Amino acid sequence: MKIRLGYVAISIALNLTSSKTITYTNYKKTLNKKQTLDKIISQNFDNLYQIMNYNIKNNIHFYRLSHNIVPLATHSNVNFDYITPYKRKWENIGNLIKLYNIRVDTHPDQFCVLNSPNEETLKRSIEILKFHQKLFEAMKIDGKAIIHVGGAYKNKKEAIERFIKNFKNLDKKIQKMIILENDDKTFTTEDVLYICETLKIPMVLDYHHYKCNHINENIEDYLPRIIKTWKNERLNPKMHFSSPKNKREFRSHNLYINSNDFIEFLEILKPLNQDIDIMLECKAKDEALFRLTREIKAKTSYHFLDETTFKL
Repeated sequence: MKIRLGYVAISIALNLTSSKTITYTNYKKTLNKKQTLDKIISQNFDNLYQIMNYNIKNNIHFYRLSHNIVPLATHSNVNFDYITPYKRKWENIGNLIKLYNIRVDTHPDQFCVLNSPNEETLKRSIEILKFHQKLFEAMKIDGKAIIHVGGAYKNKKEAIERFIKNFKNLDKKIQKMIILENDDKTFTTEDVLYICETLKIPMVLDYHHYKCNHINENIEDYLPRIIKTWKNERLNPKMHFSSPKNKREFRSHNLYINSNDFIEFLEILKPLNQDIDIMLECKAKDEALFRLTREIKAKTSYHFLDETTFKL
């Protein structure tokens, strides 16, 4: 059973981000709007290229791409071509991803609410998903976008059925791109698993969210079904792991990963005998990833295949 670890967006080691952005308010104040956006986007591309090369050199095979690489791309009052002028840059990133077999996904922001009863919100959410699909097409890769179910809107059962209905109306390419995650307040593992099994889409287990939000659920009872949602995918099942900031702010992410809790989680997964990719959602990003691997090596007999991949 092989485990691969990944991190999100920013490299702390390089002190680089591909998420530099600009607010719409400041954008409106700029004299040369096209030049301003181009400068930010180009810098984001340059930084992302350096981050991807850093990942390659350090055998990081799993990475979450920031959706902020193109600022204001989905803003209703900003309309520009963010694909054609950067065609070579998109392809360069995509070529690295394909050449070194790096798994890349994205996570649309909180404004992507596919089960919203508000037509304008739903329309905007679909535009956000189209944007993510365009990014993957520009890079010529088969990427995945992780989303949450959305809000309960005072009736969780109706909200679930509305998500299913709205999902079925999406373009097939976008449907294929989506993977669904349980959240920390509203939609439990059981809720999300029901949706995923109904729609035949993969489920991402967020273990921290499960700890925050579960009702009479034993995660071990659900794991085989969660794994099964990935049966038609070429990718390994994907899970998220983070540690709480503290007891009072339990839902917030810590800078680092508690290695004892992580090893305990791995031992829960072990009977599955299934290769799994685990995204670490922590503030210290790649620094936290390598700190965790050092602690795992000190505390276990897991066999490391490279810097971020090991067998249980």
